[in-house]
Amino acid sequence: MPELCSFYGIRITLYFGDHAPAHFHAQYGDQVANVRIDNGETLCGSLPKRAARLVEQWRTQHAEDLAAAWDRVQRNELPGKIEPLA
Repeated sequence: MPELCSFYGIRITLYFGDHAPAHFHAQYGDQVANVRIDNGETLCGSLPKRAARLVEQWRTQHAEDLAAAWDRVQRNELPGKIEPLA
């Protein structure tokens, strides 16, 4: 599972060949959430409110980069890195 980014203790990853809809995995401590790339919906899991807000802010800033990374991992290519939340 390649790591795309890490910021404020939050780790963002993608899985090779993961199921649709396009999503990423956000981990903060022991909590993990799967978050849709297109609309930010949490598909499963949960994060603390503050971490969830930071993830949503980051997702909004990098939606195009995330979609491109998703396409790459679906082709079993490395997704690359995405800048952290500033």
